[in-house]
Amino acid sequence: MGRAWILTVLFLAPCRAALAGDASSKLGDLEWHGFAQVNYASRLGTTRQDKPPSGDFLLGEERLQLQLSGSAPKGGAGYFAKADFFRDEVDSQADVDVREAYLSYAEGPWDIKAGRQIHTWGVGDLLFINDLFPKNYVALFSGRPMEYLKTGASGLKTSIYSEQVSMDLVATPFFEPDQLPTSRRFFLSDPFSQVTNRVEARPRHDLGNTELAARLYRPILGFDAALYAYRGFFRTPSMEPDSMAAPTKLTIVYPRLSAYGASLQGNAAGGVLSIEAGYYDSRQDQAGSNPVIPNSQTRFLAGYQRSPWTDFTAGLQYYGEYMQHYERYEASLPAGFPKQDRLRQLLTLRLTQLLKYQTWRLSLFSFWSPTDEDYYIIPEAAWRVTDELTATVGANVFGGARSTTFLGQLDLNDNLYLAMRYEF
Repeated sequence: MGRAWILTVLFLAPCRAALAGDASSKLGDLEWHGFAQVNYASRLGTTRQDKPPSGDFLLGEERLQLQLSGSAPKGGAGYFAKADFFRDEVDSQADVDVREAYLSYAEGPWDIKAGRQIHTWGVGDLLFINDLFPKNYVALFSGRPMEYLKTGASGLKTSIYSEQVSMDLVATPFFEPDQLPTSRRFFLSDPFSQVTNRVEARPRHDLGNTELAARLYRPILGFDAALYAYRGFFRTPSMEPDSMAAPTKLTIVYPRLSAYGASLQGNAAGGVLSIEAGYYDSRQDQAGSNPVIPNSQTRFLAGYQRSPWTDFTAGLQYYGEYMQHYERYEASLPAGFPKQDRLRQLLTLRLTQLLKYQTWRLSLFSFWSPTDEDYYIIPEAAWRVTDELTATVGANVFGGARSTTFLGQLDLNDNLYLAMRYEF
């Protein structure tokens, strides 16, 4: 079935303009395009025999994306759909990923969208404070294109625009967690590795569990300013053992969360300055005495990006997480469990150089935590062979002093990835 789709689309690709023109006469403005892509990632630098079931490969897939958009003949109403048909060679499975699919309507100063959508809020570069929508970290760590870090969620979005202030409201009735690495493909640290009886308890699809997010934004003194609010759940799961001393069962839960924040971004000192902060209210453990539920936190970042010469940009960010009720956290932590810092700090650096009339892009992105003593580096080179064909090669390099930190536990998962994409 997957091969049939690929052959059909590649056959029809040269006729895209004619087909779109004929359909447009009946359906209004209609556009469609997509790409065919191959993407592989192989583990580097380990000779261990106890490898995950995927072996040396973290990723091996062929993917076909189709994107369709249009509007009614009289305007106002519209539609958008983007779906990926792919075969995953690591799991020997073929599937369909509906990344976005929604209907929209716009009239005057407001619009509404209903269906599966991808939202991007905040000003951080691969650091997310007030962007509390689902993400796919498996895609990031295994070398998929950066667009696959964000995933869609079904819901309703309403936007209202004015010269004074504009507003976005998002309601998501069906909870989707972040997609995190698992032992299927990654070496990971697991404090409960001996417990095999595990049950995931996602929030039920009840009206009372609908996630709500709001954003107010407007320019202030030449800067883009925004306020944020969110009520829903942590997307990173917590593990609740039936016994801290000798657990026999683990329940994977997603604690309730409310978040409030703000951001500011604009030109300063010849570059772009970004500032963002947010307060995470852990509603199920506001006292901070439950060791298996995250404490409330204050998160913040400051970033600066500049282009010192043509076709080169450099960006630096400082990020922090300050834990509330730290003394209660220390007192409740079970013996033998790794202890987090009161203030977790992280620095990022992005360097990008374009060459040969911008047909080559060389980039480096790095994370380094002076408190966790771990790091993550992503070097990448992309060559635009033709207007339609792009080839990319890069690497994911992890390391850390301890196997219990988020990046340090990935130390044995260094990988080299290759991608080729043909757009039509």
